[in-house]
Amino acid sequence: MRDCIFLLADKNMEAAFTGFLTRKQFHRSLGIRQFAFDPQQDIIVEAGSDPGVYNRAHELIRLYQKTHRYAVVVLDNAWDGSPGVERISNNIMENLIETGWDEENCAVIVIDPELEIWILQDNRNVEEAFRFKKDVPLRKWLEEKGLWDASALKPADPKKAVEDALKFSRTPRSSAIYKNITSKVSVKGCTDTAFEMLCIKMQQWFPFEEDQA
Repeated sequence: MRDCIFLLADKNMEAAFTGFLTRKQFHRSLGIRQFAFDPQQDIIVEAGSDPGVYNRAHELIRLYQKTHRYAVVVLDNAWDGSPGVERISNNIMENLIETGWDEENCAVIVIDPELEIWILQDNRNVEEAFRFKKDVPLRKWLEEKGLWDASALKPADPKKAVEDALKFSRTPRSSAIYKNITSKVSVKGCTDTAFEMLCIKMQQWFPFEEDQA
C-alpha cells in the first residue's frame, strides 16, 4: 500500500506540491521521516476547480482507500460561492468519513485566500522565478504599489501581487514557476495557517526517525 494520496484543485497546486515533495531531503525541512511519493501515482488534479474538489472530493478519492494509507485534500478558499474555510473543511471531511475514510487518516487543507499566499515570499528564489529585476527587492516594489502592507507577513491579495509582478517582468504565468519556487525556498518562510496544519498532519503520520538524522 502506498503512503499518501493528494487531491489538488489545479495544475499550479500540482506543480507546487511536486516541486516540494520531489526535492532532495524534503522530509528534513518538515521534521518527518521519508515517505514514498510519485507524482504519477500519488496526485489527482480536479481540472482547476476548487468547487469541484469541494463537492466531489469524497468521490474522487473513494477508490484510493484500497491503495493509500492517508489522504490530503487541498483547495483554495477564494472562489465564487465559497462557504468559507470552516464549512469547506467540515463538509469535505464529513463526506470522506461517510465514504469510508478514517478521520485520523485524512487532512483537508483550505488555503485562505489562495495558493499564491504560499509561494509569495521575500526571497531571492521567488524573484528569480518571476524574472523580477529592479533596483529594489520584490517585497519593496509590492509595498510601493500598495500590494503588500509593510507591517503584514503576507499580501492581502496574493494572486494580484503575483500577477502584477509577472506582468511587470513580462514573464508568462505558468505552473513551472510554482514548481521552481517550491523546489528551492525554505518552508520557514511560509507562515500560513493552512501550511502549518499540513505540516502538523504530516508529522503525525510520518514521525521523525533518529536514524535519518
